[in-house]
Amino acid sequence: MPAYTPPVADMSFLLKDVFQAEKVLTGLPGYEEVSDDLVSTILEEAGKFCAGVLRPINQSGDEEGSRLEGGLVFTPKGFKEAFKAFVDGGWSSLSAPTEFEGQGLPRTVQILVDEMLSASNLSFGLFPGLTRGACEAIEAHANQELKETYLPKMISGQWTGAMGLTEGTSGSDLGLLKTTAKPRGDGSYTVSGSKIFISSGDHDMAENVIHLVLARLPDAPAGTKGISLFLCPKFLVNEDGSLGARNAVNVGSLEHKMGIHAQPTCVMNYDDCQGWLVGEANRGLNAMFTMMNAERLFVGVQGLGLADASYQTAATYAKERKQGRAPGAKESGMIIEHPDVRKMLMTMLSFVEAARALTIFTALEMDKESKSTDAGVRKQATGLVALLTPVIKAAFTDFGFEATVLGQQVLGGHGYIREWGQEQFVRDARIAQIYEGTNGIQAQDLVVRKLSLDGGAPVRAFFSDIAATLADGAKVPAVAQTAEAVAKALAALEDVTAWLTTGEGANALEQNGAATDYLRMFALVAFGWLWVRMGLAVVAKGAEASPQETRKLAVGQFFATRILPQAHALAVQIKAGSAPLMAVASTEF
Repeated sequence: MPAYTPPVADMSFLLKDVFQAEKVLTGLPGYEEVSDDLVSTILEEAGKFCAGVLRPINQSGDEEGSRLEGGLVFTPKGFKEAFKAFVDGGWSSLSAPTEFEGQGLPRTVQILVDEMLSASNLSFGLFPGLTRGACEAIEAHANQELKETYLPKMISGQWTGAMGLTEGTSGSDLGLLKTTAKPRGDGSYTVSGSKIFISSGDHDMAENVIHLVLARLPDAPAGTKGISLFLCPKFLVNEDGSLGARNAVNVGSLEHKMGIHAQPTCVMNYDDCQGWLVGEANRGLNAMFTMMNAERLFVGVQGLGLADASYQTAATYAKERKQGRAPGAKESGMIIEHPDVRKMLMTMLSFVEAARALTIFTALEMDKESKSTDAGVRKQATGLVALLTPVIKAAFTDFGFEATVLGQQVLGGHGYIREWGQEQFVRDARIAQIYEGTNGIQAQDLVVRKLSLDGGAPVRAFFSDIAATLADGAKVPAVAQTAEAVAKALAALEDVTAWLTTGEGANALEQNGAATDYLRMFALVAFGWLWVRMGLAVVAKGAEASPQETRKLAVGQFFATRILPQAHALAVQIKAGSAPLMAVASTEF
């Protein structure tokens, strides 16, 4: 498998030249010392770890897989040592609160490290990613005793976390779950039930695994209003913080999966185990969504990371593989000279760099949401993050999977065998479109809930930001053509948004039928906006811009002329309505 080059230079360009992240972050309490130089140093060191420690065990971990022996899960060769190095390097505590021994760095830094983890070794990256999500749920909703008992060791990486939601008869419809919890009379509960698809459910890399489990209390209301959240550790914890007896939290089996073979995805049996209530009774879904929303952004970044890894491999191969004569050539040359190969590489690149920019934009809004002292700034940031979360999760994983397939196609037959690693990227990327809520559910969330959030204020603010950038771009010759194309696509997006929220399509049937097309259209316009922003930053740098940065002008124009026109076709599809979808009777399928 070819080497992975961490995209630190592009990340630094986006942070410094496109978003002026230092100015934003140093204006927030607790981040006063977060300079461009500090962030670059952190990203460079994280990149070295990902490229030097995690990438070399990615393919071997996939081939070996995790295994279940005697009721215990063992990770592939090298994973336990890599996790120790990860923890010893302080990477598990990067963005965690200092109150519980974290480093307190911005979400913006964390999410870029997450991209490199995902690109270099997705199976490994899920362990700290899920732990961080569990920590956030505990911090936001648990009582002080639970926080003090569990958070320091989870944040340090001594213990890890997992979330138990899905059951055999209860997937996305959590209201159907059957796991129960009964009071024990000492403040704890007896939790009983089975969960499936539990990533990081058990392993040999940490001393303890802390499960957050959704269950029903006796006499709880039916449906989602009767769900509570419980903390169930693999090992019970003594009063002095040491590990006690083994809790009845057991692995029934490991799932046999298409990809992420090194990641132990478990069937977990909670056999009358002891657990503790997190948050309020019958409000467990509210608490769990704290974790799920964080994970949805993390999953979107997984799609981005794998797309970049696939692009890097494909670009390297295309420059080295001699095959066929390009149009106008007199003899065989490298396949990078063939227009169709160029189109595939440019398509991948136009997604990767725009998605990275949208990731940073959103992460900065998350930092404003959590740290700003201005209530108005916090409110606007909260709305934008809520609006963009389903877009990032679904669009990044859809486009990311498409990018891994394109990368495989560039390699031809070599892309179908293990040697170059492209087939693993394809298999690993596929799950990201499914877990943490399928992309169809994300699209419905965007259209049905997020467009109408706060009376539509977040989406109006977002479109206004885009329009302001396009007005600036129209005045700069180097990006004017791209800005014009994005402006037309934005007008089409605003039109279908009105159709779905206040027009003929403002009903459940039309909104659901249009949702996935709308989310893709929304993402395309957002990407186009960011290509204009990046282009303006390149022009502002002038002669100081690097060749890689200057290249963005050409890639942005490619996106505007060869990819963005899809937005207009999607508008036509949306306004065709739901009738063609419902025309065939259910019995005819």
